[in-house]
Amino acid sequence: MTENNKKLIIVSNRLPVKLEKHYNEWKLKQSEGGLATGLSSVYKEENTVWIGWPGAVLPENDTTKGIINILEEKRLYPVLLSTDEISYFYDGFSNDTLWPLFHYFPSYAHYSLNYWNAYRRVNQKFADAVLAIAEAGDTVWVHDYQLMLVPDLIRSKMKELNIGFFQHIPFPSYEVFRLIPWRENLLKGLLGADLIGFHTFDDVRHFMSAAMHLAPLQTNGNELLLEDRIIEADCFPMGIDYEKYRASALNEKTKRSQLKIKKIAGDKKIVLSIDRLDYSKGIIQRLEAFHYFLQKHPEWRECVVFLQLIVPSRGSVRQYASLKEEINRLVSDINAQYGTLSWQPIQYLYRSFPLEMISALYTAADILLVTPLRDGMNLVCKEYVASRTDGKGVLILSELAGASKELHDALIINPTNKQAVAEALSEALIMPLEEQERRMHSMQDVVKKFNIHNWVNAFMDKLKEVKQKQQQLSTRTISEYAMNNIIKRKYNDAASRLIFLDYDGTLVPFNNNPSKAAPDNELLELLGQLYADKANHVVIISGRKKDSLEKWIGDLPVDIIAEHGAWSRIKGQRWKVSNGVNNEWKNEFIPLLQHYEMRTPGSFIEEKDYSLAWHYRQVDKGLGNLRAAEIMSNLKYKAAHYGLQVLEGNKVIEIKNTHINKGNAAKEWLDKTDASFILAIGDDQTDEDTFKIMPGSAITIKVGAGSSAATYYLKNPSEVRGFLQSLTDQQEKEMQIMPQHNELIKN
Repeated sequence: MTENNKKLIIVSNRLPVKLEKHYNEWKLKQSEGGLATGLSSVYKEENTVWIGWPGAVLPENDTTKGIINILEEKRLYPVLLSTDEISYFYDGFSNDTLWPLFHYFPSYAHYSLNYWNAYRRVNQKFADAVLAIAEAGDTVWVHDYQLMLVPDLIRSKMKELNIGFFQHIPFPSYEVFRLIPWRENLLKGLLGADLIGFHTFDDVRHFMSAAMHLAPLQTNGNELLLEDRIIEADCFPMGIDYEKYRASALNEKTKRSQLKIKKIAGDKKIVLSIDRLDYSKGIIQRLEAFHYFLQKHPEWRECVVFLQLIVPSRGSVRQYASLKEEINRLVSDINAQYGTLSWQPIQYLYRSFPLEMISALYTAADILLVTPLRDGMNLVCKEYVASRTDGKGVLILSELAGASKELHDALIINPTNKQAVAEALSEALIMPLEEQERRMHSMQDVVKKFNIHNWVNAFMDKLKEVKQKQQQLSTRTISEYAMNNIIKRKYNDAASRLIFLDYDGTLVPFNNNPSKAAPDNELLELLGQLYADKANHVVIISGRKKDSLEKWIGDLPVDIIAEHGAWSRIKGQRWKVSNGVNNEWKNEFIPLLQHYEMRTPGSFIEEKDYSLAWHYRQVDKGLGNLRAAEIMSNLKYKAAHYGLQVLEGNKVIEIKNTHINKGNAAKEWLDKTDASFILAIGDDQTDEDTFKIMPGSAITIKVGAGSSAATYYLKNPSEVRGFLQSLTDQQEKEMQIMPQHNELIKN
């Protein structure tokens, strides 16, 4: 997973073990959490260490120091928290603010400044623990919503680390995420990672939406460019240790427990649910659905038993206490209404069990009922599938659990639809063994293939891939060496130079109103310095209409290419139109674009002489991207019929003649020049044609994020201006030492 001499540092809220006190003596016990269980096999590798809270408040004394030493010998590094920190950081901000919001229970969320301050302090403690043991080149894998600030806190102090973050719970839509007063801080924390992982693509989509709305960055698919660093968000459905659960199911102790369970149930069918106590698990709705099932299917009374196992959790959070009371009431009511002297419909157990007993329950249950209202993944259903060595059993699974995206052969239900849940129970109870085995074997193939090892390897391989992309980007960044020893040297040695400069997004920042993107005095002065050098032949090559360019820079002694090459003008001469262009098609396409304009507030149409542009820079980002994709899909075939091209630029869709592009236009200048220094700078897809037509010796520069045929990369128009200024400054210095130049200055 990592290089032989480099560490993998796992960072999570809890260690895979917890400390418990028995008769004044501290003992280590395995943690029951899904993450601890899932990563326990990975952690065993020699180059892996784990940082987390040990599960108990420890006093500052020699005993605690001894415990810390014992843990560190096991490569476990504890972060010690006080009672107040646990109350405000864990029970507070993590589980009384983030958890309900991320699971779409905003009415349960509380926004307390004390919570937030504790969250920040504890995240800093975890970051400090990482920094105390991390070395350059190590990989740090931060886990879950309790530690969202840690990636950036680490990166701000130590940039040489490979940092991944994985969110084990859902990531909410932007409309929900924006409710958090400290949303920008949380997002900034996550963006400290190189790779941000989620269980499902829906979570990736929601995260990207939040990032686009809240952060000053560029996006390309699931890539984000923050300053000069590529960050990726991707989905990695978490698996389980498949062989571990298979082996546990075949364990003799498990088999004995299974026989006892079967004997107690007799000839009754067993429906099993296993949950941690939480309102997101849909336990209340499940009990109501089972109640409805008994009402509508009296034939199953005294023939089925529902075994509901709930693991205690977060007892200090008020919603959990009231939830437990409601569960107790419902179970009591259902058992009272339908129970007999020989049959109790629901067997309810409120405690945790060891793995052997859980495995026995899995192997004994005819049906596993998993109905969360929202769940990042839910590994219980995968554990059940892995445990069914006999190939039998039926899984009923909520469509709102991440696992439903993989386990298509489960009976998929909406957990809030009690009628549908009841009918799924009826279908499962009468499902033929042949059908059960077909579905179960299909799901087992999935769970076996996409196991915990696959999940870890997929994440780590992707992290390496992202780091390679970052490295490629850094090599494209114009270093001081490249500037001084390659570019400036070529520039100064050249007797003649040809310089192609795009306009919007290259020389000037994008403006929501394109008509207001006129050049400022700084740019006019910079261009003046460029064309004042007689060796420079400057060409402004833009998608803008010629009237705008004529108005803004028409008086400058530069060549101008407008509308991607439909129009061109050599300095001192008249505008000429490219051969073969026509605009008869515009009347056909204007109504179509007006249709999208009327449906998309903030968008507008720009009519040029030989092209049409639909701008959506002022449109809500999600809607703008949706409409742009719709236009591209709906118009491309119609455009092809007319010999036109539908081209996507930076927040603009443009329709133009197919043979008109910046590359073909630039070729005319290349063919008639003997320049020994050629430079081309541009920012979007339309400039790629320019880059591709350039000879191998040319200096080509891409402005902004995304893959490109260009050799070098600059972040923004400000850097472009700085780059050009550096060229002209250097040339002025060179000329100042020339006697003839000094004589000219005197005159």
